Amino acid sequence: MKIKLGENAYGKNAVELSKIIRHANYHEFRQVSVNTLLEGDFETAYTQGDNTRILPTDTQKNTVYALAKDHFTGSIEDFALYLANHFTTNNPQIHKVQVEIQEYSWTRMQFNGELHPHAYTSGGAEKHTALILQEGNTLSVSAGVADLLILKTTDSAFEHYIQDAYTTLKPASDRILATQCTATWRYAKPAGDFSALFSNIRQTLLHTFAYHKSLSVQQTLYDMGKAVLEAYDAVQEISLVMPNKHHIPFNLEPFGMKNQNEVFMATDAPYGYISGTLVRE
Repeated sequence: MKIKLGENAYGKNAVELSKIIRHANYHEFRQVSVNTLLEGDFETAYTQGDNTRILPTDTQKNTVYALAKDHFTGSIEDFALYLANHFTTNNPQIHKVQVEIQEYSWTRMQFNGELHPHAYTSGGAEKHTALILQEGNTLSVSAGVADLLILKTTDSAFEHYIQDAYTTLKPASDRILATQCTATWRYAKPAGDFSALFSNIRQTLLHTFAYHKSLSVQQTLYDMGKAVLEAYDAVQEISLVMPNKHHIPFNLEPFGMKNQNEVFMATDAPYGYISGTLVRE
């Protein structure tokens, strides 16, 4: 029986990097987590234990920190592009590089209408994401937002669904809609100002969610993605994951009270999981 090595790759995950960019009047604090993944002529490392073509994962980690000093000064997309090009240019045995970066949200504190020069507050679980794939001269650039917790208290319904012998869910014409949204979009080509594009696309997603008359999470997901594709020619496709963070009306009748859509029980599990990808035809 013949056995051969199939697809393979290796890299370094969870390179946690924090950086202070010192401006004249304030400090800019950035915190990211970087994953690197390499594909190339590494078969003999697996089959023979020959490491002569292996760039150690520890070296990959050190490269992230070293290059961050001079080259992590703008968007995470630009930094990921620089890292991918560095690994490709300096290692001919590498055919494909993937660099994934998640940036944690930090915002300067504000007092009496003025931003503090060096004190920050966390933006919670929300992260700005970037994914770069470089294979030869071919580049793929994706960006997104992860764990964006959003909620609205009305303009959301869920009715006219299948009801069978096991259905207990009651139709709702007015309910809380909450989700921890993850959106990822792929650019048609490397864009110019990645930071501005990210901020504008994020704002479009939020605006659509807030003003959309939702008949289902699926419909809201579609209209959020549609709004992005209609507004930004640079975006080729967008994928959204919108788990339903349920807020269930609590039964107050045992206490002689009527719950007029005011008191809810928040639940973590189980939860509905809704996803979809929108592409240009």
